[in-house]
Amino acid sequence: MSRATRLLESMRANPRDDWTADDVKNLARAHNLKLRQRGTSHAVITNVRGQHLTIPMHKPIKPFYIRRLTALIKEAAK
Repeated sequence: MSRATRLLESMRANPRDDWTADDVKNLARAHNLKLRQRGTSHAVITNVRGQHLTIPMHKPIKPFYIRRLTALIKEAAK
């Protein structure tokens, strides 16, 4: 099992954990999601279908955004 797969499964199992911006960035890169953050406190993550999610990159990242991110990855895999 790769590190990205373990990270995704951990996020799905416990979205309330203390997830950081680096965790989100690593997961997005590992799943070929386009990540755009231009000097702001928010990042826009887009999948291959054009669906996007804007995440405030403050620590900790709220569980709502972690759930939406995992759903975005699931949609991209279809």
